[in-house]
Amino acid sequence: MRIYVDVEAAVTLPRLKRITGKILDGLANLCLAVAGVMLVFLIAIFGWLVFGRYVLNNTPTWVEQAALLLVVYITCLGAAAGVRGNSHLSIDFVREGMPEPLRTILRYVADLFVVAFGAFMAYQGWGLVMTNLERAIPMIRLAESWRAAPLVICGVLLVLFSVANIVSRIIDNASNEGN
Repeated sequence: MRIYVDVEAAVTLPRLKRITGKILDGLANLCLAVAGVMLVFLIAIFGWLVFGRYVLNNTPTWVEQAALLLVVYITCLGAAAGVRGNSHLSIDFVREGMPEPLRTILRYVADLFVVAFGAFMAYQGWGLVMTNLERAIPMIRLAESWRAAPLVICGVLLVLFSVANIVSRIIDNASNEGN
């Protein structure tokens, strides 16, 4: 596949790719940091649950609902960061066993599937957010929309990170063909 790029643009594309890559890597690292803090909080509230149940003989009932909410955020933020770092669960031995031209095409196809899935997830998640604004989560009195919000966040990040992977691959191919 040949992509023709203006000579002036070819000089700035790798630099733009580096800058954008640093920003997106920072965003992925932020996702991991937030998920890490939430994981520590999850462990702390489960410690409180065990202490309350077995020492105080007074089980804090809000812990279960808060834990469910935290798990959704941790999972979605971690999945999005995994897509950025190419460390997300994937079965790629079939693709990697193919000849180079087919392997490259399959990488684009895989990224396009992630873009489509992320867009669908964000769209449907937004629908859930909007339809559950008035319903409260039992025990913690937050809107049920807070459970769907991570779907929107993760979906948008999946699209962003996958499109960045596609553009990065195109820039790499264009600069390799130019040499």
